[in-house]
Amino acid sequence: MINLTGLLLLSLILDINGVERHPLRVEAGDKANALFFVTNECPISNSFAHEIARICADYKSKGIDCALVDVDPALTGDQVRQHAQEYGHGDYPKIVDRRHELVRATGVTVTPEAAVIDRAGKVVYRGRIDDSYAALGQPRRPAKNADLRNALDAIVAGRPIETAETKALGCYISDFAVHSQP
Repeated sequence: MINLTGLLLLSLILDINGVERHPLRVEAGDKANALFFVTNECPISNSFAHEIARICADYKSKGIDCALVDVDPALTGDQVRQHAQEYGHGDYPKIVDRRHELVRATGVTVTPEAAVIDRAGKVVYRGRIDDSYAALGQPRRPAKNADLRNALDAIVAGRPIETAETKALGCYISDFAVHSQP
């Protein structure tokens, strides 16, 4: 997978509350960071909000930090905050990737898509959260494969991740114009 060691300096980014975050660097004592790339205009992305919140709650005590990364640079912090509240996202950090630095660094292409960064600064998992969509407009309930949870379980147990990349299904990340608003 992708090695982010050279990109650690780029990883400093402000969340919607103005707090400095380092989403590509795992804090001491933690095992990995799970980044969830979303946008509030994508119905598939929105449908995963509760599962994202459950994953973050389930793995917080196991050394996995989470962050929600909105890929629409035009959104304000207030818009992201309101959307997160409406859809039931948890208390994990929310970031607007205004210049798509995190998108490029992790290689994600759609929303929702997850990227997991390990302590060595590598993307060790990238792809779908689970397979609860068979195709666009074709939900599969319940999901058969909990791909991200399987990857996180492997990290927590100190095992290799069996499937390090899966194809995410959702809304393509557009190459938005760069905005400089906070």
